[in-house]
Amino acid sequence: MKKNNDQTAGITRRQFVVSAGGLGFFITAGAITPGFLKRRIQTTAESPLEEVTAWVQIGKNGMITIFNPAAEMGQGSMTALAAIIAEELDADWNMVRIENAPVIPAIYGLQWGGKLGGPMMTVGSRTIKGYYNGLRLAGAQARKVLLQNVAEKWQVPIGDLITEPSTVLHKISGRKIGYGEIVSFAKIPNPLPAVTEQDLKDPATFRLVGHVMPRFDIPAKVNGSASYAIDTQVEGMVYASMSRSPINGTKPQLLNEKEVRESDGLIDIVSLDHGIAVVAKTYGQALKAKKSMQIKWSEGAKAEGYDSTKSFGQYQAMVTANSSDKIKVVLESGDAAKVIKSASKVYSGDYFTDYLCHAQMEPLNLVVSVAGDGQSAEAWVGTQMPDGDRNSIAKVLNIDESKVKFNTCYLGGGFGRRSGFSSEAAIIAKQVKLPVKLIWSREDDIQYGAFRPISLQRLKAGVDNKGNITGWQHEVAGPDERLQTGGVKMDYYSIPDQSVRLHLADHGVRTAFWRSVGHGPNKFAQEAFIGEIAYDQKIDTYAYRRRLMKDSPRHLAILDKVATMSKWGAPISKGRAKGLAFSDYGGSYTAGVVEIALDPDSGQIRVHHVWAAVDAGVIVQPNNAIAQMEGGIVMGISSTLFESITFKNGKVQQSNFHDYPILRMADAPESIEIALIPSSLPPTSLGEVSLPLMGGAIANAFLTLTGKPLRHLPFTNDKVLEVLAG
Repeated sequence: MKKNNDQTAGITRRQFVVSAGGLGFFITAGAITPGFLKRRIQTTAESPLEEVTAWVQIGKNGMITIFNPAAEMGQGSMTALAAIIAEELDADWNMVRIENAPVIPAIYGLQWGGKLGGPMMTVGSRTIKGYYNGLRLAGAQARKVLLQNVAEKWQVPIGDLITEPSTVLHKISGRKIGYGEIVSFAKIPNPLPAVTEQDLKDPATFRLVGHVMPRFDIPAKVNGSASYAIDTQVEGMVYASMSRSPINGTKPQLLNEKEVRESDGLIDIVSLDHGIAVVAKTYGQALKAKKSMQIKWSEGAKAEGYDSTKSFGQYQAMVTANSSDKIKVVLESGDAAKVIKSASKVYSGDYFTDYLCHAQMEPLNLVVSVAGDGQSAEAWVGTQMPDGDRNSIAKVLNIDESKVKFNTCYLGGGFGRRSGFSSEAAIIAKQVKLPVKLIWSREDDIQYGAFRPISLQRLKAGVDNKGNITGWQHEVAGPDERLQTGGVKMDYYSIPDQSVRLHLADHGVRTAFWRSVGHGPNKFAQEAFIGEIAYDQKIDTYAYRRRLMKDSPRHLAILDKVATMSKWGAPISKGRAKGLAFSDYGGSYTAGVVEIALDPDSGQIRVHHVWAAVDAGVIVQPNNAIAQMEGGIVMGISSTLFESITFKNGKVQQSNFHDYPILRMADAPESIEIALIPSSLPPTSLGEVSLPLMGGAIANAFLTLTGKPLRHLPFTNDKVLEVLAG
């Protein structure tokens, strides 16, 4: 069997060792004092017992292969991670090629607890943040090996040697030698030389990191040669489509199996506990057979009868009565209740957010082939968690995970959706004994999605006679504890007494991580609420936030930057208003300003311009960082103005983009301006920080324009008209 494109093909452990006549550089999980060609190294104080790994190979032709551990789903991590290694290696970028790393989490896993070797996952905007230091050390180590070999070959002190792109230079004589030529005589020392942070480049000398450079994946994506799982063609491959439970937790019974089996091209019918799959020679035939199925679904599921439109009233009553299934104290600083009770003025507000679907560009799909004896398998998957999906396949096949050859493909968007969906195809492929391509239609993806949860945010604050916030209470209500409390902390605002509590309710609905997770709902509520307080106090919302940030100079600089960019306070066109919000995510901080207009007859809000400033530590790829900010802003506007999943009688009411609208080009802002704040701090999470800005910023602009608050996301036309009508 052969994948139709070798760009993302895996490599074997033997290839690590043999390296096709080149050099392979191996480091420990901590990238310090490693061993060579050994699975384990001797335990010392400087080098604990860790797995060893390979990141760099250099061929005799000078080509440098760097192995990418992260999923590439449009965010540019494949290029950024390679650039970090190439920077410290002092590689000629034109001689660098990038391959997806094989699924070995002990080697290529994300950095957790200060060491590489955690799970292989591309989530939470952790990739650059998690790999940055370790990969710098890996590149520096490979460079040191090259220098040592040349020093020995030329019989010169290593201190007399420097590197230029893919070249070692003797400073005194001017003699040069390319990395490819070094390979022809180089020997790998055992152990490899120790490297520390003192061996790393001065960032002031960076030529790749922090500079504009082409992304590796773009040419193939533009010319159509990039390989996604859906492009995979395997000899003998068949197609599957699946009807999944319309109410989560219900089980299927096929009523017309005989009729379905007579469908054109049908190969088999496969029953699972949550649905029924049909397998056919073509995808069209599979879809037709699927449509013909008459399925009776079981009764008694927890989600049965659930109506999401009633949730907000239930949450309000639940919070008021303290009657949740579970109440958890998330944050307690001081005595917020006491302070608020004695405040000069008390403010309160309830803010709501609907369920959201991921709506990624590429619906879920994969190819799985199971050996005839069922003892091995191969999979082609675009996933954010390759080790998780590989292990899922192994589990349902009851084989060791090492028996699953896993090919990681490009992803057409993720946002938290692209993982944990591989077991279905493995079950189907095992039964039909043929390679199976399982494709989710857009309707499948929306109606059997895993959604950002619905939530209530109840906020209460007390202010003194100068308008300063002295106490803050935040009650969060909704399903799924993992997804609700992100972003509730506001360390950048000087509010001495704060309390945050979580009230949980379980509706039996599938929920999952969605871009920015809890930060979206929580930052919307916080920033809209602060805007309302400032408005009532007759204080400019920018000036008010400056006051709140009096003890946070780093954050104040970001706020001031966006105010300057947007010409805050300058005259604005009639019928328009600006709104401001601040957000954080994963150690990054951002402030954003929007300029909106409102059609009072239709209730349509139009975002014309957006400005945002962000401090995310060292920026590895500036253009890509800007694109990440822009993408988050556009997605934030889309979720703020359009997107909503609703349930009635336990069933999702939306099915495609006609009733789950997302932002179209005609709705996009006329301009988005991004400023990257220079920083020498380590990189922090960037991919999700801008999205939470939009809810609060648009709400604050609307308040300025109309004097009325918007408190229920999304701000659809009907909701806006209702607010305008009072």
